[in-house]
Amino acid sequence: MADYNHKQIEPKWQREWKKNETFKATVDKSKPKFYSLDMFPYPSGAGLHVGHPLGYIASDIVSRHKRNKGFNVLHPMGFDAFGLPAEQYAIQTGQHPAITTKENIERYKEQLENIGFAFDWDKEVQTCDPKYYKWTQWIFMQIFNSWYDYDAAKARKIDELTAIFSESGNASVNAACDEDVPSFSAEEWNAMSEEDQQNMLLKYRLTYLSETAVNWCPELGTVLSNDEVKDGFSERGGFPVIRKNMKQWSMRITAYAERLLEGLETIDWPEPLKEMQRNWIGKSKGAEVRFQVENSDLEIEVFTTRIDTIFGVTFLSLAPESELTTQLTTADQKEAVEAYVAQAATRSERDRMADVKTISGVFTGSYAINPYNGEKVPVWVADYVLAGYGTGAVMAVPCGDQRDYDFAKHFDLPIVPVIKDADISEQADPTKEGTMINSGFLDGLTCLEAIDKAIAFAEGKGVGKGKINYRIRDAIFARQRYWGEPVPVYFKNDIPYLVAEKDLPIILPEVDKYLPTEDGDPPLGRAENFTYTPEGKNEAFPLEMSTMPGWAGSSWYWYRYMDAHNENAFIDKDVQEYWENVDLYIGGSEHATGHLLYSRFWNKILFDLGHVNQEEPFKKLINQGMIQGRSNFVYRVKGENKFVSFGLRKEYDTTAMHVDVSLCRNDELDLEAFKNWRPDLADAEFILEDGKYICGWEVEKMSKSKYNVVNPDDIIERYGADTLRLYEMFLGPLEQFKPWNTNGIDGVRKFLGKLWRLFHNGQGEFEVSDAAPSKDELKSLHKTIKKAEEDIERYSFNTSVSTFMICVNELSALKCNNRAVLQDLLVVISPYAPHITEELWSLLGHETSIVDTSYPEFNEEYLKESDIEYPVMINGKMRTKLQLSADMNKAEIEAAALADETVQKWLEGKPPKKVIVVPKKIVNLVV
Repeated sequence: MADYNHKQIEPKWQREWKKNETFKATVDKSKPKFYSLDMFPYPSGAGLHVGHPLGYIASDIVSRHKRNKGFNVLHPMGFDAFGLPAEQYAIQTGQHPAITTKENIERYKEQLENIGFAFDWDKEVQTCDPKYYKWTQWIFMQIFNSWYDYDAAKARKIDELTAIFSESGNASVNAACDEDVPSFSAEEWNAMSEEDQQNMLLKYRLTYLSETAVNWCPELGTVLSNDEVKDGFSERGGFPVIRKNMKQWSMRITAYAERLLEGLETIDWPEPLKEMQRNWIGKSKGAEVRFQVENSDLEIEVFTTRIDTIFGVTFLSLAPESELTTQLTTADQKEAVEAYVAQAATRSERDRMADVKTISGVFTGSYAINPYNGEKVPVWVADYVLAGYGTGAVMAVPCGDQRDYDFAKHFDLPIVPVIKDADISEQADPTKEGTMINSGFLDGLTCLEAIDKAIAFAEGKGVGKGKINYRIRDAIFARQRYWGEPVPVYFKNDIPYLVAEKDLPIILPEVDKYLPTEDGDPPLGRAENFTYTPEGKNEAFPLEMSTMPGWAGSSWYWYRYMDAHNENAFIDKDVQEYWENVDLYIGGSEHATGHLLYSRFWNKILFDLGHVNQEEPFKKLINQGMIQGRSNFVYRVKGENKFVSFGLRKEYDTTAMHVDVSLCRNDELDLEAFKNWRPDLADAEFILEDGKYICGWEVEKMSKSKYNVVNPDDIIERYGADTLRLYEMFLGPLEQFKPWNTNGIDGVRKFLGKLWRLFHNGQGEFEVSDAAPSKDELKSLHKTIKKAEEDIERYSFNTSVSTFMICVNELSALKCNNRAVLQDLLVVISPYAPHITEELWSLLGHETSIVDTSYPEFNEEYLKESDIEYPVMINGKMRTKLQLSADMNKAEIEAAALADETVQKWLEGKPPKKVIVVPKKIVNLVV
């Protein structure tokens, strides 16, 4: 084969790898393991664009390199296959989501295989496959059958809790549970009916049913997470979203708040991502205080981190969703409050928190009593208070909190200063410096002293206590949709019971439409006989009609890759103990508070229950940056069917128009292709510069509407997969955002052609030499070996590509065709460009794959210089240069310098006053 032909080479080796199962991973305890994982994609109908493979290429390079370094590598791929897009398409067309999803997955797999990834496809998982979601359902059952023991700081099985209740009631139980759990004795527990016991256990289970304020999207017919709502509308589809209370499945992620925080200190993740999780969990130390409602038995409980400012409370604010809102609204305020609550329901929690400019609220008509000074304070409803954070009520201290300050100013409420010398004339002063004033028994204390004394007062008087609070709320675990995992629960007398493990999976049933029923039930309500008959019973009971949320299947999938075909367990214990957890995880930072938080949560439960031996799922995580689109523009003369080239556009009155980037090469427009793309403009006149139409360009998000989406298939067809892989790494550091610009891709393709020619003579015939390598050849090679390994270890892939180019240029200049040098170079380059290196490796006579050879050992000796050039300075001026052996010591260097003829001439027979020798640098003489 004379020339490098990627169209022949790449499919050939992709077939070979597939036929030989080259990347199939099995447990091999004789080798150290390395588990490399990519966040698995949701397979959309659009397929991949060139931005998607960026992280996959990086993980593939590391995986291949680790294999060369002797590791047993697991590098799998699968698909997060349940999701709204396929279901929305099903609603519009009537086509089953499984069909759409299958077609999309096949398209993704074809594209991924064409890029030459070292994926172990034998371990592929699809979350919509019943063989997979059987185990998602099984994990749900483990969580349902668990409770969280704060004293033991772990989840325990529910049977252990019922045993405690039977023996001693719940007085000694320190558990994560509902707030309305009554105390009961063993006798009272044992006297309860089965229904009462099950209802009580539901208040302790790690997954439970409760009335919860949710983001409800009527058009989509489902609950959305906060991440799926933007400005009061669904992120997908742009439909209105309202806040409403619904009976929902939830999971007590709040029980794990502290451990989720502590675990962040044990893992190698980007600090910004860890900080996002810390903020989402939102740990704060403070106190809970109860305000008695005037002329009522009701109390309003608030959480505050600044109890020292309690004498500055001038009103209380309730969340619109709070149960107290209705209870405290007086008759004359009823209409105003109801209208305000309805309006607040149209805004998401995120919008309410982010919008600091809009000030709104309504007075309930009720007052509460400040337990510290006995003063009456009005109770308002305000949408900047969230029902799910703290107690859903806020003690407003306008002098110290800006939102309270703005609210008080807007509604003409009092602002009482409580910190001496704090300036609150224009805005709140949240300082903790200074001493207390206008604060009764706290006057004269520092803020920190006042906090301790105020908490002691609350606890002594029985109106409050010190407390640690978390912003995080329990995770909603239900969707009123069709395309998701069925929940393995049936209902008897409205009480949830688990199905038997032997009856898993509960298969997603067929329905006539993918819409809610006429009665408002989820789509599963349309299924015929969607019921469950427990063993030994003659009665069928209704199954849960909500499905699991999108994050269910992605919260444990890395374990299934380890043991994908196990029909008897979600993973074999020995297999899990070998692979343990993920060594390198690459994916987008947009999953910081969704997938990554929920995955850690589920992993900790599985760890507590003894199903896995690692508490954290992902040791190291890298967030790859986004590859942005590079849009091209043509310039149309206003009012005319005429287009002006970029350099001439200022001579005319033009408007810029996006043009498909596939029609441009190095910003030059293919005019015939353009006319075919826009037949309506086929008769247009084009004003050229130097015979070419040059397009303008701009970096934008890659989007169909901007015609800047680049299909990797097109790049592979023209340049090859190895070029695509190298070029994506060459664009810049992995973590950074960078524009896609095909203008530089020719250089990468030429580099591969130059690498190919090192192995071929001038007639295009394969020819290598077995002669001993030269010193310069070895130096160039070993610089590359060292740099490439260092780069991979620190995930700096772009600099390696530059190093490869330099090395190939040096070896080309040296006319190197030495077998020993070139085959080591192939191994170094192979993780980046696996197809061409595999082909050349084969041409060298190797019968086994290049992935199974060892990475070459770096030898520092080859980088040592045999001679050093020393500038010789006499009285500050350089007079000559000496080539001296690198091994010479100071005395030998000085002697050589003094013996030099040029130096002797300048010394004029006199001994120097001073000789300074800096080894391997310079010689200085003073005369």
